[in-house]
This record gives sequence, structure tokens and C-alpha cells, in this order.
Amino acid sequence: MAGAESQPTREEWIGAFARRAGVDEPTPQEADALLKLAGIAAHSSERTSAPLACWVAGRSGRPLQELLAEAAQVSPE
Repeated sequence: MAGAESQPTREEWIGAFARRAGVDEPTPQEADALLKLAGIAAHSSERTSAPLACWVAGRSGRPLQELLAEAAQVSPE
């Protein structure tokens, strides 16, 4: 559509959101690891597990590479 505002890129939106949240935006490596984590969660269970897994990862304070290995081992108890 002519004159319509285009949507921001993922990086633009995340950068703006990070500033509003008062945190640094993820590095490209962190973004890649978070997307991998979301993929593991979404393909191992319901898709809605993906954003929640990223929230858990952020709250844990643990390194993302460590959490990727943990996520690959998750099975229902």
C-alpha cells in the first residue's frame, strides 16, 4: 500500500523493546541461541512453549549454550 508505514525489522523492534525494558538488546549470538531454544521448545511440545522457554532462560541467568543442552534433554516427568 502506498504511504503505509512499514513494520520495523526484528532487530529494530527488539532494540526498542530492550531500551523500554531497561536492558541491553541481545547480541547476534544471543539472538541465534534464543531462536534455537525457541525452536527446540516449539518442536518438542506445543508451540506456545517457545516464548515461555525464552522467558525461563532469561530468568535463570544461566548461559544460553548450557540451556540449549538442557532443553534438548527435557522430557515430561
